[in-house]
Amino acid sequence: MPRVGRREEQAHALFHAPVVTVSHGTQDDPILNYGSQLALTLWEMTWEQLVQTASRLTAEPMNRAEREVMLERARAQGYIDNYRGVRISSSGRRFLIEQAVVWTVIDNVGHPQGQAATFSRWTFL
Repeated sequence: MPRVGRREEQAHALFHAPVVTVSHGTQDDPILNYGSQLALTLWEMTWEQLVQTASRLTAEPMNRAEREVMLERARAQGYIDNYRGVRISSSGRRFLIEQAVVWTVIDNVGHPQGQAATFSRWTFL
């Protein structure tokens, strides 16, 4: 997305963009710290619920090991693209995400602050 306008306008544009965008921090069991409106809708959560959710809980237990391998690969490379995996909403609705980009979020001096992902393709299973 182009970074035009004031920070508030940029934040509004990202939150309402026609793509899912989520991020988590660097804790041992990272907590989600951002989700766009489309992410909130897809995972069937309020903002308050999302920012209290361990990101691992967005995947079913049987898919968590594969998810962790993908996140580690993204950490090692700085990003990955074309990721595909099954996720689950707070109500138990399963969906397949495709062509996701996952990257390491860094601060102004290059220190990792977490990871983020964005995608616009998913299919309910």
